[in-house]
Amino acid sequence: MDKAIHHRENRSRGLFYIAGNGEKISEITYNIKNDNLIVIDHTETKMGYEHQGYASELLDYVINWAREKNIKIEPLCPFAEVKFEENPEYADVRA
Repeated sequence: MDKAIHHRENRSRGLFYIAGNGEKISEITYNIKNDNLIVIDHTETKMGYEHQGYASELLDYVINWAREKNIKIEPLCPFAEVKFEENPEYADVRA
C-alpha cells in the first residue's frame, strides 16, 4: 500500500494524517496554544487498520516535526499520553 503523511493547519487547529489507497487511515489532531505549544487532543485510526502501528508512526512524525519547529507538545489524548510515558526519548518536546 502506498501511504503518505499529510499536515494541515489553520490559526487555531492542526491535523496530521496518514492517507493510503484513497482514504484517511490514521489521524492526530491538535490545538495551537501559541507559537511554541500545541496540545494533541485526538488520535484515531480507521477500523480495519488498528493495531498495525499507524498511530505510532504518525506520532513519531509529529514528534520530529515539533523538534524541527522548536515546539512543545502537551499530550492530552489518552493515546499520546501513554506513548509519551512509554517513550522517554519524547521528553525533550513534552510541555
